[in-house]
Amino acid sequence: MALSKDTTGGWRIERHGDAALELRCAAAISPAASARVHAAMAALQAAALPAVEELVPGYVSLTVLLRDLPRRERAEAEAAVRAVVAMVGEGGSELRTRLLTVPVAYGGEAGPDLADAAARTGLTVEEVVGRHAAPTYRVAFIGFLPGFPYLMGLDPALHLPRRATPRTLVPAGSVAIGGAQTGIYPVASPGGWHLLGRTAVRLFDPAVSAPSLLRAGDRVRFRPVEAAALAGTPVETTDA
Repeated sequence: MALSKDTTGGWRIERHGDAALELRCAAAISPAASARVHAAMAALQAAALPAVEELVPGYVSLTVLLRDLPRRERAEAEAAVRAVVAMVGEGGSELRTRLLTVPVAYGGEAGPDLADAAARTGLTVEEVVGRHAAPTYRVAFIGFLPGFPYLMGLDPALHLPRRATPRTLVPAGSVAIGGAQTGIYPVASPGGWHLLGRTAVRLFDPAVSAPSLLRAGDRVRFRPVEAAALAGTPVETTDA
């Protein structure tokens, strides 16, 4: 049931069941829409509304999970959420984020699809590696697997459809591209993206308080390294 179609500050807000609100700011995926989702998430985190249990970002939407509340209190909670996101402008806001530099061994056993990706794109292997490692990516959200980052900013020359036949097992740490996205498999799992390389960085550790290394809004860069040096090369993190 829609709460508002033309919105509170340009957000379309819909109720999903009794305990979730979906806040949608755009119809199409874009860096600006993603930035606005992250700004809304940051604003709600700062507001620390007691009725809000969890925030789940997507490319153009933010799902707000509410605690189990009586109807009147739920209506008040929904109004409080609307009041907070109404203050988030069309362009989002400049957020304080982390920049993580992830070492990657490209090609060979670590990246079995690198040569095929080069052939499909009409680039050399070196050009694929250079174009993949050049951007600073933005983590749009974490999904598919615990700790799996969907990264925005892939060079259009590297956009490739997913593999026709997915693999039944992709090694943990595999750095891959699928469609207009790149990402890192945090654990061994099935997968249909093209594997360009691998990192030894652990993206998900259920034994720590913040199990996912990356979070929505973070920026990521890839640094090519030799496979022999991979295990001893840590991730570099800076705040900005």
